[in-house]
Amino acid sequence: MNLKTLQVEISDGVARVMLNRPDKANAMVEAMWHELREAMRWADETKEVRVVVIGGNGKHFTAGIDLSMLMNLNANLHDDCIGRAREKLRRFILDLQDTLTSIERCRKPVIAEVHGACIGGGIDLITACDMRYCSADAYFCVKEIDVGMAADVGTLQRLPHVVGDGMTRELVYTGRRVDGAEAQVIQLVNRCFDSNEALRHGVNEIAKTIAAKSPLSIRGCKEMITYARDHSVADGLNYIATWNAAMLQSNDITEAMRATMEKRTPVFAD
Repeated sequence: MNLKTLQVEISDGVARVMLNRPDKANAMVEAMWHELREAMRWADETKEVRVVVIGGNGKHFTAGIDLSMLMNLNANLHDDCIGRAREKLRRFILDLQDTLTSIERCRKPVIAEVHGACIGGGIDLITACDMRYCSADAYFCVKEIDVGMAADVGTLQRLPHVVGDGMTRELVYTGRRVDGAEAQVIQLVNRCFDSNEALRHGVNEIAKTIAAKSPLSIRGCKEMITYARDHSVADGLNYIATWNAAMLQSNDITEAMRATMEKRTPVFAD
C-alpha cells in the first residue's frame, strides 16, 4: 500500500493502523477516509493479519473530519443542475459511510485504541470497530451538532447499539465531552487505562490473545455478532446453524481438540 495519511505495521498477527497526521491532530482529510478502506481491505485479504488495532500518532487519536473538506464541498460538487449537485452530495456521503463500514466488513476483529481527542468523525470510526479502549486523558465528543449538522457517516446508527438510546441522544443533542473514565462507565469503551503506555500494552495483550485463537472461529463470531445486531434472534440462530454446517468441521477444531488432549497450546494456520 502507498499510504500518505496512515502508518501500517504488522507483528505476531496484529496489524497496527495508525492515523498519521500528528501535526493536524489526525484530522481526517479525504485521502485518509479512502486509505482507511484500503487498509481494511488489505487486512481482510492478508492471511497473516488476525487482528487490527486502529490508533493515532501524536497527541490525539483524531480531531474528526478536516473542516477543509466541508468548506470545499460546494466547489467540488458544483453542477448547473441543482438536482445533479444534490445527487453528487448524496453519493459523496454514501462513499464516506462505506469507508467506515469497511471496518465492519473486515473479517478480522478491529480494536480502537484512543488517546487524547476523539471528536466527530472519530466517533463514527470507533463505533464501527469491534471493541474500544482508551487512556485516562482521552475525551469523546459528537461534535456535529455544534457545526449545524446531523452526523451522517455512522454515529447515529451505531452508537445506540454501544451506549443505548438515551445516552446516545444526550451525547448527540448536547455535543458535550465525555472523558475516559465516564466513557468506561457508559460502556463507550471496554476499559480506560491509566496512561497511554498502559493503553498500548493492554490493547496489545488483548490483540495477541485474540490472534492466538482459531482464525476461522473468530471470523465466524464477528460475522454472527454483527448480523445479530441487525436481525431477530430467530434469524441469527438460523444463520449460525447454516454457518456451522459449512465451517464446523475444520482443521481448527481438530487442532483445538488435539491440543487439549495433548495438554499444549494449539497452533492454528492463518
